[in-house]
Amino acid sequence: MMQTDKSDADIDKNETANDVTTVSITNEVTNLKIEDSSASSTPSSPGSTQLGSFLTSFKAFSKFGDPKSDGKLITLSQSDKWMKQAKVIDGKKITTTDTGIYFKKHKSMKLNLEQYKTFLEELAKSKKMELAEIKKKMANCGPPGVTAGVSGAGKAASTVDRLTDVSKYTGSHKQRFDGTGKGKGISGRKDVSDQSGYVQGYQNKDTYSKAH
Repeated sequence: MMQTDKSDADIDKNETANDVTTVSITNEVTNLKIEDSSASSTPSSPGSTQLGSFLTSFKAFSKFGDPKSDGKLITLSQSDKWMKQAKVIDGKKITTTDTGIYFKKHKSMKLNLEQYKTFLEELAKSKKMELAEIKKKMANCGPPGVTAGVSGAGKAASTVDRLTDVSKYTGSHKQRFDGTGKGKGISGRKDVSDQSGYVQGYQNKDTYSKAH
């Protein structure tokens, strides 16, 4: 009877040990899953995101105005367009003259990504600017657009308004428009002879009334 009880106790111990082992293994598997999921869901660093955006912008601007481009090489004009939109070229600290000098140092009409990075490094160094800041601006400026020309468009509009204000015209040009600014047509451009029969300069033209 005692021997039977002893064997039952041993069985209970073994089952308890097996349960502990099973729980331990289950916990380890769960922990591994958590670690894997956390590793996969960890967001990329800002640096890698910025690098990706810079590459995307490089491809976009290297295709701008050139439908045959594969996005691997960028020209000086495309680069200037990109840098103007990113406000890197501001006409003061960095100008198109500066970019032209350092771009042409590479003795190529088009630069690949690595050459372009070197070009930016040289430009930033010469202007004592942070390369990372330049790249950040260029990475975040968005796809090619027309934002850089907004102020220029405003200036052009004001110039057109000034040139088309007939009230400011002088000399023979002034004679081509009436008081309301409407053009007189042929009479404003040529001296048309008066066929009315009146002497030139006569003040009472068209005032004669037929009494009989």
